[in-house]
Amino acid sequence: MAVRDKGKRLNQYVKDYVVFDLETTGIHQEQDAIIEISAVKVNGGKIVGEYSTLVNPKRHIPASATAVNGITDAMVADAPEIGEAIGGFLEFIGNSILVGHNIHTFDMNFAYDAVFRAMGKKLDNDYVDTLYMARSCLPGLAHYKLTDISRYFHIPTEGAHRALNDCIMNQKCYEEMGKLWEVQKQKKEAEGSGMGEELSCPLCGGVLCLRKGRYGKFYGCGNFPACRYTKKA
Repeated sequence: MAVRDKGKRLNQYVKDYVVFDLETTGIHQEQDAIIEISAVKVNGGKIVGEYSTLVNPKRHIPASATAVNGITDAMVADAPEIGEAIGGFLEFIGNSILVGHNIHTFDMNFAYDAVFRAMGKKLDNDYVDTLYMARSCLPGLAHYKLTDISRYFHIPTEGAHRALNDCIMNQKCYEEMGKLWEVQKQKKEAEGSGMGEELSCPLCGGVLCLRKGRYGKFYGCGNFPACRYTKKA
């Protein structure tokens, strides 16, 4: 797989979006396969649609994967293969901003590769990874798994590690973090610290990352090289 030309990773709250989650046979993107795809469409903070399907990977599902998500070979025997499943997913999401937990380095890559291989297209929707958002909004947590964040907000975690359940759980967490995000942003702006500018690139909306260069520390856009915005630290 060539370099993935993904959309921009955003660090913000949006009212309209699609939360998605994948279950796979393992964590290695070059050799493992998707076995479940789920997504929920949200308008104005409310769920208005769902897409969910098991996927037949045309291979044995390892016991280690089944131990995590409970999905077995028998469950996926009559499920659609990845081409049909990912095509339905792509149609469902349209050009929506995607939201998910730990998707920057995991789910987005699995989904991008599946779309490219099955359809010859790029999955270039912009997206919000709630793992990064949680680290900003909830700096005191010891761990940042989706279940940890859910428990913080007193959101039930039953059924975790099945894709649709995780989507619904994450949607509730994102809405709660969105409230904190807006409060923090308004507070920082009132104090004149420019939090909004430091967190988000003014050119593309991507995440500004603190880096160290030849002449000292600076903020650079996380979507480099597509965006080359920089700002002195």
